[in-house]
Amino acid sequence: MNSDWFTFLTNQHAHIEQNRVLHFGQPDTDLLREGSTTLLTDLSHLGLIRFSGDDAPAFLQGQLSCDVRTTDTGKATYGGYCTPKGRLLCSFLLWQDTDHNYLMQLPAELTETIAKRLRMFVLRAKVVIQEHSNDYVRIGVAGKNARALLQNRWTEIAILPEPLSVTAIPDGQIICHSESRFEILLEPSHAPSLWEQLNEQARCAGAAIWDNLEIAEGIPVIFKATQEQFIPQMINLDIIGGVSFKKGCYPGQEIVARTQYLGKVKRRMYRAHLDADQFPEIAAGDNLFSADTRDQACGMIVNTTPAPAGGANVLAVIQVSSAETGSIHWKTPDGPALTIQPLPYSIS
Repeated sequence: MNSDWFTFLTNQHAHIEQNRVLHFGQPDTDLLREGSTTLLTDLSHLGLIRFSGDDAPAFLQGQLSCDVRTTDTGKATYGGYCTPKGRLLCSFLLWQDTDHNYLMQLPAELTETIAKRLRMFVLRAKVVIQEHSNDYVRIGVAGKNARALLQNRWTEIAILPEPLSVTAIPDGQIICHSESRFEILLEPSHAPSLWEQLNEQARCAGAAIWDNLEIAEGIPVIFKATQEQFIPQMINLDIIGGVSFKKGCYPGQEIVARTQYLGKVKRRMYRAHLDADQFPEIAAGDNLFSADTRDQACGMIVNTTPAPAGGANVLAVIQVSSAETGSIHWKTPDGPALTIQPLPYSIS
């Protein structure tokens, strides 16, 4: 936690719990209904791990599901870190900073344990693994005018609009998550003045805003509650570029590859709405049920966040046959039903 940055946010009327900005005095669901609003949010609930050293590229290539070499071209990539059985310990976004070190962004609650586990396999390799969360402030800017707002701030730099492109700026970087969602990484000393400048044309919002946009884009996030529950294909990592089937070995690679080539992906991640008034109780790791599986769970909630019109928006891994043939229910076979919604990509 960067205490100076959180003090600044508190002075901006932020309500913060456990390193996560809840809101700035106005419910985020109201802001989401205002489709034309450009939104400004703090991303301190996400952590950073930095990998440096001559052997960092080869080390990461041998540990992660993604092709680390794709970051050589100024692009970020999604990816996963698996157990030897192919089960995900975390999902992440990976890119290179301006010094060609690697930055891995994942939930702050997993940063310490994932860094510790990866250090176990460094052995004699020239790799340094450090928690890096407090070295950068991360600010999310979202909305149809987000890129224009950033371009007006950095007129001398072309802010790249391609998804997962990384643009260098003075004292930081900008990552394009989608055409309407950008992330700024900035040294802490420069962050307050930038926030105030952007706030002149954007509305401050809590972290749930970012969660909602990631769910709409079908981007999964593994938390402690869902560690070792899924292989990468179950949460569509192979579809969004987080799995390479042309690279060498990594933990779980044999199982991930066998699943792909034998066509045995029986569970996939779906986007859905849950029209229930028990949102505070809906959580990652909750089981789902359907008529064809009866008392046996057919799926699990991956991510969830409040929906603008009430209830919750979720990403959920569901048995494909159940999703195609019957209604899906939360927690019990007769619990609230999920309404399946389209993803921005095909899972067929």
